[in-house]
Amino acid sequence: MEQGNVTQISEFLLQGLWKEPKLQPFIFGLFISMYLITVFGNLLIILAVSLDSHLHTPMYFFLSNLSFVDISFTSTTIPKMLMNIQTENKIITYKGCITQMYFFMLFAGLDDFLLTVMAYDRFVAICYPLHYTVIMKPWLCGLLVLVSWMISALNSLLQSLMVLWLSFCTELEIPHFFCEIKQVVRLACSDTFLNDMVMYFAAGMLGGVSLTGILYSYSKIVSSIRGISSSQGKYKAFSTCASHLSVVSLFYCTVLGVYLSSAGTHSSHSGAVASVMYTVVTPMLNPFIYSLRNKDIKRALRRITWPIFLGLKKSHDFRVQILRANFFDQIIEVGSNSST
Repeated sequence: MEQGNVTQISEFLLQGLWKEPKLQPFIFGLFISMYLITVFGNLLIILAVSLDSHLHTPMYFFLSNLSFVDISFTSTTIPKMLMNIQTENKIITYKGCITQMYFFMLFAGLDDFLLTVMAYDRFVAICYPLHYTVIMKPWLCGLLVLVSWMISALNSLLQSLMVLWLSFCTELEIPHFFCEIKQVVRLACSDTFLNDMVMYFAAGMLGGVSLTGILYSYSKIVSSIRGISSSQGKYKAFSTCASHLSVVSLFYCTVLGVYLSSAGTHSSHSGAVASVMYTVVTPMLNPFIYSLRNKDIKRALRRITWPIFLGLKKSHDFRVQILRANFFDQIIEVGSNSST
């Protein structure tokens, strides 16, 4: 981009998804509903894994971490978007934009790495079932999550710091509902070649390595399942990784769909609308996929919610009994007054 009208900026303008004022109440209601469902659903998964001792296994340890990352991932962008709609103010400060960019890349990378780690867990469970407890020890599970955090944090920190080196012009409108690094870099007046190189290299390396690991794991899983003689054994082996495979397919298909749609139309607005799929819809659907297809999770959720339901029912019955008692007391009092 040519150098010109360079200024020391203090804020950006987020254009959002749609500019029509009539659509803003609908967008606000839709996104706050999806956000609350995402937070509540993933919190239930975390509570189920934490409180049920039967779920203290590597698979559910990784699942609870994924649920925490999904809550954080969505909370990075949606609350700010809802606040902008409510206040009718599209401004985000320069520091706020850089911070949002950092955490968005951090949790997006973590989502990617955790899905890869979960694929490895299923690979060990199905291909080496007798050695599963020996290989997937607690220290190894913790190390895999820690390494995922470290790589994601370093990547997001590097790219965020590189944005700080850029000079920006007076054109400060971001055609998105959050500070996406690609859109922010496009607004710079200074040379962005190095930023673009690091951005695409990181996406290719981190995303490519993760996807390769997942594909390799599932190729071995399919080979092992084909070697099982009984159909019941095949079904049982496949059912243990069906939920994870559904989440992986949803995540990568939506990310790939966003990339292809924005590249095909060359429209930043269409890319922003399409990005809703992996920033909001995917984290919202993950708890439903795992709870609907997993008997252990459903059993744990029943153990958590059933006492709450019984408590509410007892409280309701108690209130009804009090109302009935007060009603009969009033009838007796009216009867005694009329007799006198």
